[in-house]
Amino acid sequence: MRWTIKPQPEADKIDALSKALNVDTIVATLLVQRGIETFDEAKKFFRPSLNDLYDPFLMKDMDKAVNRIIEAIQNEEHILVYGDYDVDGTTSVALLSSFLKTLSPYIATYIPDRYTEGYGVSFQGIDYAEDNDISLIIALDCGIKAIDKVAYATERGIDFIICDHHRPGDTIPDAVAVLDPKQEDCNYPYKELCGCGVGFKLMQGLAPHFNLTTENLVPYLDLVATAIGADIVPITDENRVLAYFGLQVINSAPRMGFKAMLTQVKKDSLTITDVVFIIAPRINAAGRMKHGQHAVDLLTETDPTIALQYASEIELYNSDRKDADQTITQEALDQIETNKETECFTTVVYQEDWHKGVIGIVASRLTETYYRPTLVFTKSGDKLAASARSVKGFDVYNALEACAEHMLQFGGHKYAAGLTLTEEQFPDFKQKFEEVVASTIDKTLLVSEVTIDHIIEPEQITDKLYRILQQFAPFGPGNMTPVFATEDVTDTGYGKCVGGEDQHLKCRIEKNGSAFDAIGFNLGEKCDLITNRKRFKIAYTIDENVWNGRRTLQLKLKDLRT
Repeated sequence: MRWTIKPQPEADKIDALSKALNVDTIVATLLVQRGIETFDEAKKFFRPSLNDLYDPFLMKDMDKAVNRIIEAIQNEEHILVYGDYDVDGTTSVALLSSFLKTLSPYIATYIPDRYTEGYGVSFQGIDYAEDNDISLIIALDCGIKAIDKVAYATERGIDFIICDHHRPGDTIPDAVAVLDPKQEDCNYPYKELCGCGVGFKLMQGLAPHFNLTTENLVPYLDLVATAIGADIVPITDENRVLAYFGLQVINSAPRMGFKAMLTQVKKDSLTITDVVFIIAPRINAAGRMKHGQHAVDLLTETDPTIALQYASEIELYNSDRKDADQTITQEALDQIETNKETECFTTVVYQEDWHKGVIGIVASRLTETYYRPTLVFTKSGDKLAASARSVKGFDVYNALEACAEHMLQFGGHKYAAGLTLTEEQFPDFKQKFEEVVASTIDKTLLVSEVTIDHIIEPEQITDKLYRILQQFAPFGPGNMTPVFATEDVTDTGYGKCVGGEDQHLKCRIEKNGSAFDAIGFNLGEKCDLITNRKRFKIAYTIDENVWNGRRTLQLKLKDLRT
């Protein structure tokens, strides 16, 4: 790994904030690095408030969307809440449909089938709306490129409201309203909402017309927090407020579906990381292995017995997903090693029988292994479909855009995208993608990076520091868990490899009379670096270990080197 130490802020800024907040310079440094330089900014950071949420009507077309929904409710029109099959899409549909059902009995939901309809708005979904006398479709987490689908719906007398957060193309669909803060002419002050977040802003816009306040909407924020974590959007600004209150709901008054999923989890309090690794994969498993509607059913169910039944079914889907994930990842790794002839700047693999529901996970695993922009293809009907993942600092969406002539369609974000093409297009696309990445990527990005916030000494690691660091949460992109580095440490002599195949490293580091237990996951191969009282340096986060009811601080190693 390459170690990148963040630039240290100006000393006078650190000293001023340290005095204003009565905190040590380590905490002040971390805050200034995050753009927090005054007492008021720190108060806003440490004490998120619903008052910090922006006026939803600052978003382009919000007034049109709200007025059209009010009209539909007043006229007893049938409304279809439509969303993608991943976590952001299914939570969005659960969010908005459960809210609208408190205002109207004429609300239906629709999740497209991953295999027969594919991503986004489908003609089949519009036909379903027409067959069921639906006159308004609200699309969440998709639709920003559905120009032909919206036109098809309009011909059938069906209006569209789009709530998306993906990058728009050159043309915007001719819908009644298009809510997407990434539109160039949208002046909404925060651009990084997830699809579920845009859906929540729509609810905020509707609330006053039904004598509701933002406080009345807080119980829905467990879904928004889950989508924020799963979709890997920055946990900054408005997202941080939504995630903060959403986690409170998850931990104090979770919806029945969450309770059912968490029956086997023994944790006092869930963090965003727990949400990403415990709740999100289970929600995702429905759309990956069966159908995304199962996730919506679970997330909107209010009967405890039925919710437990749904949760047990989803647990089975998740188990199947894990099996498929492991098998396909190994097959992909074998394919890469077999075909390794020349140095490539990309990883592109294809096998026609790979399960379409897990290729995104496999792409993420391959990116972790080879640290290259990665595409995993499979057969989908008579076409090829792929999931794209990127390395930190490289925009894979832009790279795909440069290959547009060799694709049927694509969409997504900087670090994750999806695309479809014909089998005939595949060779030219693969060659073009490699050329684009090779000519545009900074070669240093092809080595995984650990970013270090601050260099400190072991004696500076205290219970008080750990308690303050916990208040920096929720952590995520834009507000990552602080990483520290310490030089010239030694192991007390008990360092050893642990876990299957000696995969992990466990030791006790010492310097200047201060010592801490440390664990380094997947660092077992570096065990020889710490033997015989050799001096080494470590990059780590500060963690808490609970053993037999006793809590102690430990270091979670990110990397170590001589």
